[in-house]
This record gives sequence, C-alpha cells and structure tokens, in this order.
Amino acid sequence: MNKSLIVICGPTAVGKSTLAIDLAQTLNTAIISADSRQIYREFDIGTAKPDHCQLQQVPHFLLDICEPTEILTLAQYQELANQIIENSASFPLLLVGGTGLYIKSIVKKLLIPRVSPQYQLREQLQSLGQKQLYNFLQQIDPQAAQKISPADQTRTIRALEVYYVTGSPISQQQGQSNPEYPILQIGLDSDRDRLREKIHRRAQSMISAGLVEEVKQISQKYGSDLPLLNTLGYGEIKRYLAGENSLEDAQNDIVLHTNQFAKRQRTWFRADSSITWFDADSPNLLKEVSLFVADWLNLL
Repeated sequence: MNKSLIVICGPTAVGKSTLAIDLAQTLNTAIISADSRQIYREFDIGTAKPDHCQLQQVPHFLLDICEPTEILTLAQYQELANQIIENSASFPLLLVGGTGLYIKSIVKKLLIPRVSPQYQLREQLQSLGQKQLYNFLQQIDPQAAQKISPADQTRTIRALEVYYVTGSPISQQQGQSNPEYPILQIGLDSDRDRLREKIHRRAQSMISAGLVEEVKQISQKYGSDLPLLNTLGYGEIKRYLAGENSLEDAQNDIVLHTNQFAKRQRTWFRADSSITWFDADSPNLLKEVSLFVADWLNLL
C-alpha cells in the first residue's frame, strides 16, 4: 500500500487509544504517539500511557524516548515522526494523541525554526517584563507581533529567542505546506457530561493504579522541582505529598484541571475543518470508523 496516514485526535480521556488499537489491529499497522508527555520514561500512570498488554497488541512509536530531565523540541518530534513515516513498511500508519501542535507539525508540514531552548537567555528576557519584551518584538518582527497576544509571554520570548540566536525574525522561518502523501483526520468527542464522567473515572483509576507512588518515586529520583512534576495529574499529587492538600482534594483538582484542558483541546481541534468527527460513545464506533476508513482507502 502507498504511504498514507490516519490521524485520531480529540480531547483527553475520550477513548482515542482504545479505538486506535482496535483500528490498528484491523488494518495490521502501527501507531505513532502524538502525546507530549508519553515520550518520557517513568511517566506512565499519570499520562495514561498504553500498558504492557496494549503494547503487545500493536506496535507503538515515540513512547518512552526521553529521560524526564531531557527536553524534546517540536522540531525534534516532527523529525522523528517523519522518519518513522518515511521508513515504515506498514500503511496507513495511525498518528494518535491529543497534543495538537504535534499533530499539526505533521499534517500541515510545519516549517519550524531549529532553535533549542536557551534557558539563560530566557531568564534574562523574563527579567525585563512582558510589556518591554512585546515592544522589542514589535520592533524586530511586527509580523509575528500581530499573531502573538501582548499578554502571551511564552510565545513572545520564543520569538525573541529565535531572533537573537539566528539573527532572523521567526515569522520568516515559519510556514506550512502539504505532505506528499494523503492524510485522513478523525476526531473523537463525547457529550460534555459524558466526558466529565470519563475524566472523573480516569482520575480515580489513576490513583487506584498507584499514581501517588509514581509521583513519590519520580520525586525521590529526580527531585520535586522536576518541571514535568508540575504538569497535569502530577502537580496535584505533588502538592498532596507536600501536605498542602488531602488526597480527595488532589483528585478533585485533577478532575477540574483535566476538564479545563479538554476544553482547550476541543477548541484547538474544532478549528480544523479537515477533521471528521465521530461520537466516541457510539456502540458501533469501530464499525463506523472502519467503514469510513475503508471508503477513504478505496479512493486512494
């Protein structure tokens, strides 16, 4: 079969992994993870990483490829994913996850500045204050400034960082085009109340599966100031271990913050009109998606 890619995206906890594994088995293909935290070793329970049984069912790529102390840039992720797509003998490959920028880097073939984080420079820039930083950005790259909110310090600093490292505005180093192979994008979503219930159940199951112990072990090994320990699911438990809240409060906070995150994911993915959406709670979901995929493949 010629090179092709099927994307399965949507908000967290909606059921992407289950559908992807079932579909991959049907198509006899592999899965490329598009999750910005599942790339890290030892961060398993809190990231809902596929378990040993699931990994045996279907080959997975881009899981456990980084140490928790390392940083994988978007450009590096894009390069690794493209290498897998280029060298694979199985098609259509499945690109599965909820990290919108990871997916966009592949399906939109984003041109990404190859500039790694410059932490000393970032600290110097942050000390100047966002108002002054944004004024700098307006002077050196007005095109980028038009696309970046005056309050968005993260993107402002990144734009300045790229400029100071390369001597060229970030707006001149960005862009997108179409990959040379066909891509089908499938979105999964649930009714908001159903998704809230799924998120609540997932938080409960993570804690039952040993999330507290996972956070404790990671903290002991790498230190509690490890940046990844401030991310969703881990930060709440870290505060519990520090005696700042109860385990019940930590779980409630995980549910609250996960719902907020799912809302942002929905907004991101719904902005892409090329995604075809399916009801994650349909009793015939696999059949519906399989027929849709089969029709698409027959047209290639």
